[in-house]
Amino acid sequence: MMATLEHTNFTVRDPQASAKWMQDVFGWKTRWEGPAIAGGYTVHVGSAHTYLALYAPSDPKPSGESSYDIIGGLNHVGVLVEDIDATEDKVVKAGFTPKSHADYEPGRRFYFDDENGIEFEVVQYA
Repeated sequence: MMATLEHTNFTVRDPQASAKWMQDVFGWKTRWEGPAIAGGYTVHVGSAHTYLALYAPSDPKPSGESSYDIIGGLNHVGVLVEDIDATEDKVVKAGFTPKSHADYEPGRRFYFDDENGIEFEVVQYA
């Protein structure tokens, strides 16, 4: 039996604001939210089976470092969509700038950075 990625946990400035744009852009739902470790707050947003845990510590601090240069850094999150053009319109409406458009196997894609500096790759298979 193959394993399935269930969730990933990110540190963000405002978990509720991040969850809101993810709901608007990707159609995800908030599965749970509440107090978290070290006086922080977490929102779980995604589908019935997979989600992103969006965590904010009580005093978040930006790193200013590039994840591509750090061992263990998160480089981007890939999200598979059914209609990449409609999703790109939603990304722009949410205030983000699509970049690095490409079309190669297994599908079309573009990237954008969110307000936390997290890069998302949006992909549509043929």
